[in-house]
Amino acid sequence: MLQRRPHVAPSAAQSELATALAALRTEIDAPTGFSPEAQAEAASATAPAPDLDLRDIAFATLDPAGSMDLDQAFQLERSGTGYTVRYAIADVPSFVTPGGALDEAARARGETLYAADGTIPLHPPVLSEDRASLLPDQDRPALVWTFALDATGAVTDTRLERALIRSRAKLDYVTTQADLDAGRDTPAALLPEIGRLRLAQEAQRGGASLNLPDDEVVRHDDGAYAIERRTPLPIEDWNAQLSLMTGMAAAQFMLQAKVGILRTMPQPDDAAFDTFRRQTEALGVPWTAGRYGDYLRGLDRDDPRTLPILEAASALFRGAGYVAFDGEIPAETTQAAIAAPYAHATAPLRRLVDRWSLAISLAVSRGEDIPAWVHESMTQIPDLMRAGAQRSSALNSRTLDLVEAAVLAPHVGEAFAAVVIRRNGERGTVQIADPPVTASMALPDSVAAGATIQVVLNAVDVAKGQVSFAVR
Repeated sequence: MLQRRPHVAPSAAQSELATALAALRTEIDAPTGFSPEAQAEAASATAPAPDLDLRDIAFATLDPAGSMDLDQAFQLERSGTGYTVRYAIADVPSFVTPGGALDEAARARGETLYAADGTIPLHPPVLSEDRASLLPDQDRPALVWTFALDATGAVTDTRLERALIRSRAKLDYVTTQADLDAGRDTPAALLPEIGRLRLAQEAQRGGASLNLPDDEVVRHDDGAYAIERRTPLPIEDWNAQLSLMTGMAAAQFMLQAKVGILRTMPQPDDAAFDTFRRQTEALGVPWTAGRYGDYLRGLDRDDPRTLPILEAASALFRGAGYVAFDGEIPAETTQAAIAAPYAHATAPLRRLVDRWSLAISLAVSRGEDIPAWVHESMTQIPDLMRAGAQRSSALNSRTLDLVEAAVLAPHVGEAFAAVVIRRNGERGTVQIADPPVTASMALPDSVAAGATIQVVLNAVDVAKGQVSFAVR
């Protein structure tokens, strides 16, 4: 939900900002387009005949408003004292020929990039936003996971099948959360119930999550850019649990076959935990006992000290990467924040590695040999994903810097209230609520993390995305 009204960059800074955003694509070496061969493959590729016809199942998608690259659709129902969850994933492996021009283009990208001035897709839009996307009222090939859950939300049975589906509804987070809150009928009616049970399963495993507020860059219909600060809605957490459940199932299939690409993250070491404990003590909300995930879940989101604590906790969530294996299970298989083996397997339209995960999972589920192209190429995927993630991170960080500078341009000389969310030696990171801006600046020794201070904006350079603050 929005914490404040959106803050829009003034017209005087818009043209300078637009130029800087266009230059940013060159700066990060973003792909500029698709070859005619890749476009032709995307427009002409056809999926094989599905194993099942599940068009009578009332699937629905749930995404941010306006999304067209719809990877997942769900259908939820009660089954005795438990539940049946069907989770359909766009059947991208059926549309992409290994070694072809479309495959080559996707490998060069790694993932879809969401730039402020337009999306840079993993696949041509004719595929990612049309022929393979699980759009409503369209027959679409999908890889359908079916989960049997008991009354506690634990998975008791899993299967994966290739099927033809037809989504009935294109839901968005904000509208669907409002429908749930008002008790209105929605295809997501069981999602809060199942989502909370899966969150309890996560807590029981020892999992943890941050759910930090996001500063998002949006572009209005008139072309003006703005920043919105939002906290994830409950429905986003519940929906994420369906994806996590699927990723854990894919990991189990991979471990069974001793072939796969896991998403791993090491458990924080004692030094990291000790540092975090000291930080929570300094902020007046000490973590004294129990698992860190339980401590984070118990924080009061309305307490001003919570944001600095969550920022400090981000150091516990480092080191995530991909591990490919073929014939021998790796020594480390767990994603520590999930507290289980896990694989990316639910966003093949937007993320390269998911195509490999789905191809492996389908073969294992069917009792078939894993395709030769998977064996031949899977060791390349971790490096390709790492390169794509680095490009995405640079794009997101620099975009936010540029738009923040444009939004602040008319406010040079003004004072703002700010919360210190992190200290690092003589400098620190402060968060201003209005306009929603995060900035690095020099801090006096007497100012600790968690403190509320007054800062003055001294200078802005929109073209470079730089701002300069000083303590008042």
